[in-house]
Amino acid sequence: MTLIYDFAYTYNSQFNALYIIGNYLPLKQQYMAHNLINYIQRCKAFYDLTNIELYAILRLRNEVFVVEQNCAFQDADNKDQKCYHLMLWQDSMLAAYARLVPAGLSYKEVSIGRIITSAAVRRTGTGAILMQHALEESQRLFGNTPIRIGAQVYAQPFYAKFGFNADGDVYDEDGIPHIEMVRTA
Repeated sequence: MTLIYDFAYTYNSQFNALYIIGNYLPLKQQYMAHNLINYIQRCKAFYDLTNIELYAILRLRNEVFVVEQNCAFQDADNKDQKCYHLMLWQDSMLAAYARLVPAGLSYKEVSIGRIITSAAVRRTGTGAILMQHALEESQRLFGNTPIRIGAQVYAQPFYAKFGFNADGDVYDEDGIPHIEMVRTA
């Protein structure tokens, strides 16, 4: 069964609110940055991605994980084909992305990986919007189950805001300190 969801977002700082297809969701002051942020959310299985979507995903992952973080690693790990891909689009730009990984592929638990925002939208609350929707989509796709992530250590406080707790010791992944974190069901 193919599941594709599109949602439109409009953020208005005058009212400190994010409107999601007519629904009202107040945002914390810390996530305010622009007067208006518009997103379209799409969540698709790998084989449902268009060529343009796949190219945008790979390009953004390359820009952030390889170029910005100066980390030469093989991003294409043969897991994408078994995952769902959550995208936040701003006009024709892929603003943010996360890979939703079924249990047993990366960890015994469901996982959210490759969590990234474009440099153009950082410090606007886009990462928080992405993470909230990644949690919601994971629950919709995989049920109410624990979620494990491999977080870069500097981002640990960010993920803690979404209920993730450190689980284990810091480890090196491609020259970058990481720590596993778990969010219980």
